[in-house]
Amino acid sequence: MGNQRARVAALSAIEMVNPAIPSTLDAACLAKMGERGQIAHAQIDGPLAFDTAISGESARIKGLISPVAGHADILLVPDLVSGNILYKDLEYLAGARFAGIVLGACVPVVLTSRADPEQVRIASLALARVAAHRQAQVDPLPPFEAGSCGHLPH
Repeated sequence: MGNQRARVAALSAIEMVNPAIPSTLDAACLAKMGERGQIAHAQIDGPLAFDTAISGESARIKGLISPVAGHADILLVPDLVSGNILYKDLEYLAGARFAGIVLGACVPVVLTSRADPEQVRIASLALARVAAHRQAQVDPLPPFEAGSCGHLPH
């Protein structure tokens, strides 16, 4: 979305890798993949707890040294359930407004809740359009063929 090197916090319950908590292993693997350059345009750290991902003070108190902690541009959740809970907590308790899309398919997919207000639906559509335009610039797809993921008409 224009950020050349987004800071991504791979979230879990704690900041230490613990085999009993699978999301800590996933987050550590993603961070390592980022270090190796396997994930482009992102600086990934994890596992990070939510507080250390968004609060530099929390990271300082816990002695966590990370270029992402306290400065996360993206909060990467371990699964759909925790993502949905985080989304609704921020929306209903903090008054946050969102735009929801799923990336990774041939085209961005708009993802909203049935209870989302009109402004969230419009923002989601706008974000999907921007993402599709950017995706077409960065990774042009071959012309559309039956059964393929070529460009769809605008």
